[in-house]
Amino acid sequence: MRIGINRPARTLRDKVVAITGAGGGMGREMALLAARRGGLLAISDWDADALAGTVDLVKTLGAEVRSDVLDVSDRAAMAQWADDVVGQLGRVDVLVNNAGVSMSGDFEDMSYEEFDWILGVNLLGVVNGTKEFLPHLIASGDGVLVNISSLFGLISMPGQSAYNATKYAVRGFTEALREEMIVNDHPVSVTCVHPGGIRTGIARNGRTTAGEDHDRLAALFDTKLAKMPADKAARIILDGALAGRARVLVGADAHVMHHFAKLTGSRYQDVVARIAPRVTGDR
Repeated sequence: MRIGINRPARTLRDKVVAITGAGGGMGREMALLAARRGGLLAISDWDADALAGTVDLVKTLGAEVRSDVLDVSDRAAMAQWADDVVGQLGRVDVLVNNAGVSMSGDFEDMSYEEFDWILGVNLLGVVNGTKEFLPHLIASGDGVLVNISSLFGLISMPGQSAYNATKYAVRGFTEALREEMIVNDHPVSVTCVHPGGIRTGIARNGRTTAGEDHDRLAALFDTKLAKMPADKAARIILDGALAGRARVLVGADAHVMHHFAKLTGSRYQDVVARIAPRVTGDR
């Protein structure tokens, strides 16, 4: 059946939902929401303790859950995870490539190793998850693929060149893949998600280049930029994906900045370059 722009809303009841980066933030909240809606969970995270916390919460809701500690940038580990999930639960209906990290600081101060780290998690983690689970999503007959980009996959920001690079790449990859699903008549809807400031630990757990004040940047994100609770973001994301939407913007800031950039074209970069130092206090 050809996939149209709009598809009927689905239910998660008795569906197998795989989520990366489920140890906290939006990943944890999406796992809890999927559990409340009757889904069977397959969740992963690199942090064993954080993942165990999510497992405990999901189990209190009575949902079946499988958990795996892994690094999404490890291609072999992701391939094994996909095989193990299908081996235990029989199929995968929904995949949310949610795992992500931040790397702040000017590009001229960034090492190749720092750039490679964020590239491996934010982009290759999405590629690895999609590659390994896509055959199972197709086989499900009504698959849902959700890739988490960012507001910074729609607009650029100084000090976020590496993060921007990965999130723009996730957007391009996801949109092209959605087109391929349509062209090839595969029963998989594909959604690219662009969250704005969400109350998660991404800034606190992220990295900065030498000379940047990590604690100050994390505090700035937590107190000034992260406006939306993670549970509300999770609901917006899953509702949008289950409705078959190609793009989901999360938060008023995402909507405002996206439309501002569309209205001003490339000139938005000059505006951002002027106001960003006032917001961050860097200059």
